[in-house]
Amino acid sequence: MKVTVSGYYGFGNTGDEAIALAITRELRKYGARPLLLSNTPEETARTYDCDSEARMQPAALIGALLRSQVVLSGGGGLLQDRTSARNLTYYLSVIRLAKLLRRRVVVFNQSIGPLTPEGGRRVARSLRGVPVIVRDRGSLDTLDALGIRAELGGDPALLLAPTPGVQRDLQRVIIAPRGDVTEATEALKDVVRQLQAEGRRVTTLSFMPDHDDAAAHSLGADDVLSTRDPQVALDAIAGSGYVIGVRLHAVILAAASDTPFSGVAYDPKVQGFCDDAGAPAHPIHLNAQRVAEEALSRRLPDWTAIEDMRLRAAQSFSRALNR
Repeated sequence: MKVTVSGYYGFGNTGDEAIALAITRELRKYGARPLLLSNTPEETARTYDCDSEARMQPAALIGALLRSQVVLSGGGGLLQDRTSARNLTYYLSVIRLAKLLRRRVVVFNQSIGPLTPEGGRRVARSLRGVPVIVRDRGSLDTLDALGIRAELGGDPALLLAPTPGVQRDLQRVIIAPRGDVTEATEALKDVVRQLQAEGRRVTTLSFMPDHDDAAAHSLGADDVLSTRDPQVALDAIAGSGYVIGVRLHAVILAAASDTPFSGVAYDPKVQGFCDDAGAPAHPIHLNAQRVAEEALSRRLPDWTAIEDMRLRAAQSFSRALNR
């Protein structure tokens, strides 16, 4: 069985590459051959030992769908028009084309929204009759308001594991900023200073180097790790005592590696994940003292809830493949 996966792959975003790594690994467990639609298909094929086609070339896209029995739209936060209506148009077009070609298409472990009223209507029209699995309860509510029934799954990156032998340093705190959330970046400088004053070593983790490096270097941390490799990011997080994430997959990989964390909710998907995980989430105009105190005390999330999320993520593959 060949499974085409539509997502934000090949753009150098470590969070989305973590999803790609997890999905390709899990699909192989079911005997499926993954085909990822990517911005850099040659690199994607080499990195994940899978088939890959150019996501924006119509002939390549149609050929990928024709060669597949199942099409997964996701994971990630694809169905939203907060960044632009063009993104929503693209992902809905892939779904509609797969339906037209009579492929089994599944919205797979996505966050849904934010959506404008027009965007919501477009999503509702396109998802009629499509199995939908979302990764957070807030997305269930969003779809319910649109008249779309969905199931609760989990982010595939929760199924990743650190490299054996990684040693945890409880005195290290990792902070993962976003280059475009400048309000949080300014407040995080105060968090870094407070943590360093208490003897913690702070590493800033740049999840999308072209986008986040400047912010990561501006915080005054003890060191900076800039990577596009999800395993490198996961191992760094697993070797720390606490994670503060503006990037969603900083907190997801923290959960995957049993590292306590808090999120900065620049987007509802960060709030949604932290709520489901029983972890603190802060507005972008965050209280630096409160965030630092949580890191110093290593405030714990709800590990039982996270294990439930991990189990749902694993089970979602059999549901998506109709096994």
